[in-house]
Amino acid sequence: DGVGTKLNIAFQMNKHNTIGQDLVNHCVNDIAVCGAEPLYFLDYMAFGKLDPNVAEKIVEGFSIACKENNCALIAGETAEMPGLYMEKEYDLSGTIVGIVEKEKVINGNKIKEGNLLIGFPSTGLHTNGYSLARKVLFPKYSVKDKPEGLNKSIGEELLSIHRSYLNLITTLKKNFSIKGFSHITGGGLVSNTNRILPKGLKLKIEWNTWEMPEIFKVIQKAGNISDSEMRKVFNIGIGLVAIINASGKDKIFEKAKSIKEKPILIGKVVKA
Repeated sequence: DGVGTKLNIAFQMNKHNTIGQDLVNHCVNDIAVCGAEPLYFLDYMAFGKLDPNVAEKIVEGFSIACKENNCALIAGETAEMPGLYMEKEYDLSGTIVGIVEKEKVINGNKIKEGNLLIGFPSTGLHTNGYSLARKVLFPKYSVKDKPEGLNKSIGEELLSIHRSYLNLITTLKKNFSIKGFSHITGGGLVSNTNRILPKGLKLKIEWNTWEMPEIFKVIQKAGNISDSEMRKVFNIGIGLVAIINASGKDKIFEKAKSIKEKPILIGKVVKA
């Protein structure tokens, strides 16, 4: 996977020590929702002109996130491509390998009508929606501006690290029978969660059960973006969804809160 045009914000901010964490955490989440535990991560970095200091900061980010996720950083490839990338630009991609026993794969096939959707907060845009965000924000603002409602500059908000849900997912699957998980990335909450639903079922989401974080409000206002478009492009504050039996809600909430998570009942599964 990659981190998309979030890289452009890193270039503008000249801040390169967190983008590697974004990439590792994104990859970890993508396999963790299937029940897999990460084993090792490989990176690819392509530069217009290699800057050793920048490369060191990127790798520092990889290392921090791999350590946090108990995942080995075993190898990587670095390429210099003048003419393809601008001198101070680069691109990143990552490959992750994890393991899960076949009978313990979480694929959503046990999801049923009446199951509940539990949402867990994101830390911002994570790694999706940056092309639209940049398009609507930067005719009006610079990365250093701090519009009303934000506690940090736009650049700092947009570089908020894509959080890892590995510890949360591991805790829940060890203690409960979770029907499915969805990592909310490109396509938003509905698209990413629909893909694990068995045929004949659909989502009923109560969009007013959580408050959209301020950075999304700033983006929506700057571009006069409709609610439906916001929900398709961004995570709008929910980065992970767990699908559970209704009878297990209270205990799951209690366990999640015990590890400092903030679970939100955001909807349920209904007949299509």
